[in-house]
Amino acid sequence: MKRMWKKIAAAALSAATLCATAACGSSVGTSDVPVVPADGNVTIRLDWWGGDARIKATEQAVKGFEQEHPNIHVDMEYSDWTGYWDKLAVQSAGGNAPDVMQMDELYLAFYGSMGSLLDLNKASQYLDLSTMDASLKSMGQVEGKQVAAPATTAQYGVIVNNDVLNSLGLTLPDTDQWTWDDFEQFARQVSERSDGKYIGSIAPNNGYGLQLWARQHGENLFRGNSITISPETLASFLQLPADWAKNGVEGNAERWSENTAASLNDTDFGKGKQAMMITQATMITPYAEAAGTQNMTVVPMPQATPGAKTMYLKPGMYWAVSSGSQHPAEAAMLVDYLINNKQAGKVLGTERGIPANNDIRKMLAGEASGTDRAALDFIDTIQPTIGKAPAITPNGASELDKTIVRYQQDVVFGKRKPLDAAKSMIAELQESIDFAS
Repeated sequence: MKRMWKKIAAAALSAATLCATAACGSSVGTSDVPVVPADGNVTIRLDWWGGDARIKATEQAVKGFEQEHPNIHVDMEYSDWTGYWDKLAVQSAGGNAPDVMQMDELYLAFYGSMGSLLDLNKASQYLDLSTMDASLKSMGQVEGKQVAAPATTAQYGVIVNNDVLNSLGLTLPDTDQWTWDDFEQFARQVSERSDGKYIGSIAPNNGYGLQLWARQHGENLFRGNSITISPETLASFLQLPADWAKNGVEGNAERWSENTAASLNDTDFGKGKQAMMITQATMITPYAEAAGTQNMTVVPMPQATPGAKTMYLKPGMYWAVSSGSQHPAEAAMLVDYLINNKQAGKVLGTERGIPANNDIRKMLAGEASGTDRAALDFIDTIQPTIGKAPAITPNGASELDKTIVRYQQDVVFGKRKPLDAAKSMIAELQESIDFAS
């Protein structure tokens, strides 16, 4: 019943959004308002999700924008993650979406395909997207239209707590060439030498990790509105945490389950009881602060075939402009400022991820130290293995991360066999995508 209600709500929102934000029958990125600056004073709205640090940094950056554009006032709104999407859905359905909104890759196809987002090519006079890699920029496109501007990028790596390794007398192998077998064998040594005081790692458990797993096995997770990962490749991904729980890499099944559900500070890695964490490189500083050590580094992920171009520049977050904005030129100017202005870059830092603007990333790296510098330099480390960007998550698959964990739980605790779980997961996701398409 709960799942059916979500479908009904999604259908109602899809229809309402289509009519309310872009006029019934409109296509991706359309808007009837000319993209030209207003003659007098204007007010635009900016909305995002995030905590106190993000609020403070964004407010400071916006003040700088208002000083450069005294005729533009920005009303700022913010929420937590869940509240943000609930509010945006209602606002979009009611034709009252903010002029500029923070966007996530999981929801981009939905809002983009509904005609809710402006085609930013129409605002190219006021918004420069040439400052980022072309492959990163392409991940802001829906149906060939540039409906979002990547603000930051995120890359998976392995964050290493060197204090744990040093206490056990362990030295990392060649991380530029390591395979999953190499990683697993090394991680097992952590658990074995410490008699379970520390664990080696936990398996990846979200859509980003699954996409990289698929690419490492010569596949992609999605193509358009179709799931293209094979049941066999998905089964091996779902089986990974079960194997690592059994052989001690993750301690045991219960410890793995607790870690997947815990907040950052309450995880083994956040408490300094885990040697390695497969996650976004930008998480190195929050984890270092939680664990009470600066002796952390970030190294490349293990690969099925070392050196293969399976990595990609995933947008950390986007900025998008509402197709219903009455001031699209001014909204585009704000997005340009947040992405390309050096002073804004200093203020915003890496709170939303690694800046998409390469010049600003290098500027910040030159001024940073410790774990912040490690995160900023990581793009250069993995550059030789960066390949073509994959398709974005299709409309209807925004619950991918939760779905992965649910099916991994079933496999880890023996409720389903890996291949059966994979087939069921593919069928469930495809049904949701088909319904939303």
